[in-house]
Amino acid sequence: MGTTAAGLALLSQPVGTQNQLAMSLAAMAAMAGLWLLVDGPRARFVFLAMGSLVVLRYILWRVTDTLPSPGDPVSFGFGLLLLFCELYCVFILFVSLIINAEPLRRRPPVAAPAADLPTVDVFVPSYNEDAEILAMTLAAARQMNYPADKLTVWLLDDGGTDQKCTDSDPEKAAAARARRAELQALCGALGARYLTRERNEHAKAGNLNNGLSAATGDLVLVLDADHVPFRSLLAETVGYFAEDPKLFLVQTPHAFLNPDPIERNLKTFERMPSENEMFYAVTQAGLDKWNGSFFCGSAALLRRQALDEAGGFAGITITEDCETAFELHSRGWTSAYVDRPLIAGLQPDTLADFIGQRSRWCQGMFQILLLKNPALQKGLKPIQKLAYLSSMTFWFFPIPRLAFMFAPLLHIFFDLKIFVASVDESIAYTATYIVINLMMQNYVYGKFRWPFVSELYEYVQGLYLSKAIVSVIWSPRKPTFNVTNKGATLDHDHLSSLSLPFFAVYGLLLVGCLVAGWRYLFEPGVTNLMLVVGLWNFFNLLTAGAALGVCAERRQLERTPSLAVARRGRLTLGGRAVDVAIERVSAEACTVRMPASLLAPGAGHHPVPGTLAVEPVAGAAPAGALPVILGPVTRSGADAVCRLAFGGLRVQDYVALAGLMYGDAEAMRRFQLRRRRHKDLFTGTLQFIWWGLAEPVRALRYALAGDARPVAVEGPVAAPVYDEPVQAPVPPQPADLPLAAPARPTVPVRVQAPAQTTAQASGQASGQASTRVPVHAEAEADGDWVRLMLDYENDRALGDRALADRALADRALADRTLADSTFADRTFADRPRRTDAA
Repeated sequence: MGTTAAGLALLSQPVGTQNQLAMSLAAMAAMAGLWLLVDGPRARFVFLAMGSLVVLRYILWRVTDTLPSPGDPVSFGFGLLLLFCELYCVFILFVSLIINAEPLRRRPPVAAPAADLPTVDVFVPSYNEDAEILAMTLAAARQMNYPADKLTVWLLDDGGTDQKCTDSDPEKAAAARARRAELQALCGALGARYLTRERNEHAKAGNLNNGLSAATGDLVLVLDADHVPFRSLLAETVGYFAEDPKLFLVQTPHAFLNPDPIERNLKTFERMPSENEMFYAVTQAGLDKWNGSFFCGSAALLRRQALDEAGGFAGITITEDCETAFELHSRGWTSAYVDRPLIAGLQPDTLADFIGQRSRWCQGMFQILLLKNPALQKGLKPIQKLAYLSSMTFWFFPIPRLAFMFAPLLHIFFDLKIFVASVDESIAYTATYIVINLMMQNYVYGKFRWPFVSELYEYVQGLYLSKAIVSVIWSPRKPTFNVTNKGATLDHDHLSSLSLPFFAVYGLLLVGCLVAGWRYLFEPGVTNLMLVVGLWNFFNLLTAGAALGVCAERRQLERTPSLAVARRGRLTLGGRAVDVAIERVSAEACTVRMPASLLAPGAGHHPVPGTLAVEPVAGAAPAGALPVILGPVTRSGADAVCRLAFGGLRVQDYVALAGLMYGDAEAMRRFQLRRRRHKDLFTGTLQFIWWGLAEPVRALRYALAGDARPVAVEGPVAAPVYDEPVQAPVPPQPADLPLAAPARPTVPVRVQAPAQTTAQASGQASGQASTRVPVHAEAEADGDWVRLMLDYENDRALGDRALADRALADRALADRTLADSTFADRTFADRPRRTDAA
C-alpha cells in the first residue's frame, strides 16, 4: 500500500510534453527488452507494472488537461461522455490485469478406485435439435470412461412437453408428439433415459430442475445438446470433488468444431484462435485463482448437494449458469476450472444467430448486475466481487465502442472540440498510451487473440447489442430465454440480413475521411489536429470495412464440421480388407489413407459400399463396423487418400461413430494448439489493414450479385434409422472391385502429399464436392491478384500448420498398438515411425 501511494504521488508530478514522451518511450524500450529477453512471473509483473504507470499518466493528463471548457456545453457534454468511455476501458483493462496476472493451472486429479467414484447423472437439455445431433451426443455420453452402473444419461426434452403435445395448433401438437415418440425410441436404443415435463416454464433452468427431481446422482454433468463429450471427460474431472468437499463446480472449456461467422467469413478458423479461447484459456484460469471461475451452461460438473442447498439451478435471469455459480459462491462453495478441451460443440453459423446468442448473454449478465449486484452480495470476498463485476460490466462495451467510432465525426463535420490537445501532446500521451496498451494486451493474450480482433468483435456486436442493453436496463425482468439456432445451411454466398446498418456506418465514415482530407488540404485555418482526427477516423473505417466482410456470408465448405484425428481402422470392400489410417472424420464421412498399391486402377470412379471397423482407444470396448461408401480417391505417390461417406446410419452405428470421432480428446487439443501461435503487432496490424481494405470490395460484390448464387450441395443429413438396414448401392462386379488382389506383404513408404492434394483430402471428409479448389482459387477467379501477394504470411502459417499436424498424426499413429483380437491381418503394423516430417 505504501509503495502504491508513493508511486501515485510520483505519477501526479507535472512534467513537460517532451519529458512525458521520453518517459513513455523509455518504458516501451524496457518493456520490449523484458518481453524479448526475460521470462517468468517476476518479469511478467514488472512488464505489466511499467505499462500500467504509462496508462495512469495518460489518465491523469486526460482528466485534468483535455476536457473542453464548460462554457461550451455541447463540446463539454460530448467530451465528458468520451472521457467516461475511456475511463471504463481503463477500468476493464486494470481489472483484467489483476484477474489474469497469474492464471492458475491445475494439476490432474488423483485417480480414485472405481468403488469410491460418485454416481453421475448426465443432463442433455434439448428443445428443437435434430435427432442426429442428439444421437451423437447421447452415444458419446453413454461410452464415457466411467463405470456403467454409476452413470445415467438423461435427455431432458423441452420440445415434447405436455404443453406442446396439446397445443391448440394441430400441426404443432402433432410435431411435438412425433418428436417425443422419436426421441423416446432413440433413448431406448442408446441406453439413455427420456424425460419431459408438463409445461415449458423457466426455460433451460426449469428443464434442468425437472431433471433434478428425477435424478439421484451425486454429481450432475450438464451438456448442451450439440456439445459432444470426449471419452475422458469424467475421468479428468470427477477426482477434484474428492479433494475438496466444498467444491460445487468443475468447469471445462467450450471447444468448437465449426467457425463462427467472423471466422468463416474472414477465413481465419484454421489459423487464428477462436474468440472464446481467450476467455477459456486465460480469463477462466485467472478467475480460478481467486475462486471466481463460474458455470458456463455446459461442459461442467456440479455437486448435487450444493444445488439442493441453493434450491436447484437459478432461474431469475436468462443466464442461469452464471447466476447459479454466483449464488453458490456467495454461500461459501468453491469452484475449479480445468483448462483442457473435453467436449466439442457447434457455434452459430449465421451472423443473425451469432448476434442473437450474444444478446442473450449480454441481457442475462445485466440482469444479474441489476437484480443481484455483486458489490452488495453478502458472502462474496472482495476479489470475488471484483471478478463478477468484471464479467458483468464487460458487456457495457457497445457504448464506448460506438462512442469511439463516431467521436471523430463530431470534429470533422461540426468542429466540436471534444478532446483539447495539441499534436505534440497527442503523440506524447495518447499515441504512446495506445501503443503500450496494445503491447500489454499482446503480451498477455497474444497466443489467443490477434491484434485489433477484439475491436472487430466488439464493433460487430455493438451495433445490435446497444438496443439489448437499453431494453434490459429499462425492464430488467423482461428478457426471455431464446434458444440459439445452430446448424443453419449456407449453400451460397450472400449478404447477411443484418448488413444494412454496417453499410450505412461504413458510408458515413468514408465520407468523414474524405471531408477530413479536403478540409486539411484546402480549408484555411485548419490545424494539424484535423490530421490526427482524420487518422483516427481512418482506423474506424478499417474496422467498419472488416465488419463488412463479416456481413458478407460465405457459403459453407463443410456441411457437417470435421475433426482431424489419428486413428486406425480396417476397411472392407468387396470381401477384401485392408488396414487404413483415419485422418479426418465428421458426422457424414471420413478420410482414410492407405497404400495406393492396394487399390484397383478404377477405384473412386463410382460409389462402392463397404464397412469400416475402428480400433478402439485404450480401455474402450470394440464397437460395430460403420457402413461406408467409397467416394473420391486421390493418389499421391505411394499413398491413396479416400473419402468414405457414411450411409443411412442406424442408432447403433452412432455408438461406433462417436467412438471414432470423440474417443480421443487429444484430437481437439492438437487442433487448438496448432492455431495458438503468437501474432506480433506488426503482422497483426497488416492483416487487419488488409481486411479493412479488401473486405468492403467483396461485400459490395455480394450486394451487386444479389441473393442468387446457388451452389450444388449434397442433400440433408440422414436421420437415424431404427429398424431398417443400411441402404447401399448395388455391389460392383468382381472385375470392378476397388481393392487390388492380395500380394506379398510389404512395408509401404509414406510420401508427403502436395499442398493441393492435402487440402482436397481434408475437405472431402465432411460432405464437400470431390473437386476442391486450390488455395486462393476464389481470388484467382475474381482477378484478385493482390490477395495472392498479401496473404503470403498467412499461407506460410497454414503450410507450417499442415506439416506440424501431419507430424503429430504420424507420431500418434506410430505410438498406438493394434488389438490382435480385432485386427488380424496388419498392413501397416510394421510401418516405421517417420522422423522427416517432424
